[in-house]
Amino acid sequence: MSPQMVELHDVDVPAFLKVLDSCEGEVYLMTRDGDRLNLKSKLCQLVGLTALIEGGKIAEAFVMCEREADESKLFRFNLYKKGVEEEDDI
Repeated sequence: MSPQMVELHDVDVPAFLKVLDSCEGEVYLMTRDGDRLNLKSKLCQLVGLTALIEGGKIAEAFVMCEREADESKLFRFNLYKKGVEEEDDI
């Protein structure tokens, strides 16, 4: 199955980074210019997220995951706005 893009809105950056760290596969940030930044790399996190942050939150982003489990994790994070520690409460 090919990777699907997940659209994220109003994401809390520190919580998002914790969820990213818990992902097992590669996670890519897709830019409007068509660039793909590997968010498992701390350097790419810095470069990619800096351009998207407005007032301490990510205004809008598209991410693509290699693993369905990671895609599901990020989708639930976006939907419920809960981090890794809080997933058990969902």
